[in-house]
Amino acid sequence: MLQGKITEMEFHSKELDETLELLIYLPAAYSPLYKYSLLIVQDGKDYFQMGRLTRFTDELLAKEKIENLVIVGIPYKNVKDRREKYHPDGEKNNSYIRFLAHELVPWLEKEYPTSAVGKCRTLMGDSLAATVSLMTAIQYPHTFGKVILHSPFVNDEVISAVRSHEEPHLLDIYHVIGKDEDEIRFSPERVEDFLTPNRELHQVFQEMGFDSFYDEFNGGHSWKYWQPDMKRTLLTMFPR
Repeated sequence: MLQGKITEMEFHSKELDETLELLIYLPAAYSPLYKYSLLIVQDGKDYFQMGRLTRFTDELLAKEKIENLVIVGIPYKNVKDRREKYHPDGEKNNSYIRFLAHELVPWLEKEYPTSAVGKCRTLMGDSLAATVSLMTAIQYPHTFGKVILHSPFVNDEVISAVRSHEEPHLLDIYHVIGKDEDEIRFSPERVEDFLTPNRELHQVFQEMGFDSFYDEFNGGHSWKYWQPDMKRTLLTMFPR
């Protein structure tokens, strides 16, 4: 099986006033003569390594099961950096969302032959990385037409943002959560229920008329369960 090429590069963001690392995956048969859909991934290194995202993409492209994709992974620097950028209350959250919409997308579209329509741009993430992906797509629905959510963190602010969205037809959603995520033990003293708020989020997606795929898998809040879902994710959101 032919493998795509992953390049590491640096990108300086004025919005964040910092230089970010990017992981850019181009398919094995990449050519500037073709048009590509764009998949931008928060927790980028985790998806590439633990999620085996690019490996599954290689396999499905070789079988001609999915459309041509350029994948851009954005790794986080550490736990503190991740929370500041991804959490709705994080001090860099608004700047990070503007970076995605106003800096990263225009640059990628200059560098690569992408299809410049919303439905050809997807954001993806797990847990808090899913939350920032959703909140960005809600804020910029003409820029990002698809969002992939693996066990997102959901609070009242997220529910309220989705409820106040006025153009649900612009956004396609892939949303999964584990049946064992009702008691996630982040530390001995911190146990959280992700399942109940995710069920509420799914209800809101349905009530509002979003085009959404929803499933509750057997398992908890970890890559042990998200990785086996990668292939279905790609086939559902990028069918050829």
